[in-house]
Amino acid sequence: MDSASDPNRAGEGPSSTTGGGEESAEGGASPSAAPPSRYESQKRRDWNTFLQYLRNHKPPLTLARCSGAHVIEFLKYLDQFGKTKVHATGCPCFGHRNPPAPCACPLRQAWGSLDALIGRLRAAYEENGGRAESNPFGAKAVRIYLREVRESQAKARGIPYEKKKRKRTPAAAEGSGDVQAGKGGGGGGSSGTVAVTSVTTTTTV
Repeated sequence: MDSASDPNRAGEGPSSTTGGGEESAEGGASPSAAPPSRYESQKRRDWNTFLQYLRNHKPPLTLARCSGAHVIEFLKYLDQFGKTKVHATGCPCFGHRNPPAPCACPLRQAWGSLDALIGRLRAAYEENGGRAESNPFGAKAVRIYLREVRESQAKARGIPYEKKKRKRTPAAAEGSGDVQAGKGGGGGGSSGTVAVTSVTTTTTV
C-alpha cells in the first residue's frame, strides 16, 4: 500500500511557529520548527494508511461513513503484513511458548501492535476534526475485537497477557508527590515506545 499520496498532508503539524524568529535571533543556526516526534510521525503514517484504505475500499468509503465495523475490517486487512506466528487449534505447536518445530500456521499482527495502532488512530481522528462521541476507533465493537484477539493469541502462543500489579498501593497517599515527580511516569513511557516500534514495519507497507 502506498501511504505517501495526498493524505500525507492530513494531520500534518504547522511548519512554522511564532517563536521561531526568537530562536533564530538568539542562536542563529536553530531550525524554525522542531521535527515531529517518533510517535507523531508514526501516527501521521498510520492515519494516511487508513485514509488510503478507505479510498481503495470497494465501494470507496468516506471518513464520515466509517464505523467500528470498517475499522475491524482494516485490522483484519493488516494481518497479511503481520510477523507474529499464531498457531491454529489443530497445530501441534498450539499453546507452546517455544514451539519444538516450524509449522505452516499463518503470520498475524500481534495484539500489542493492533492495540497501539488503534490508540494512535483514535487520537488522529479527533485531531483531524472528528468528534469524540462518533470516533469509530473507540467503538465498543473494536474494543471487543481487540480483547478477542488478545485472548486467542494468548492461547495459541502460550503467552498469557496479565495485567501488571501496581506496587505503590500501600503508599498511595504519601507517595503521590513522588509519582507525579517522575517515579510513576517512566513505565508508561517505555511501554508506549515499545508499541510504537512494534507496528512501524507492518502498517506502512
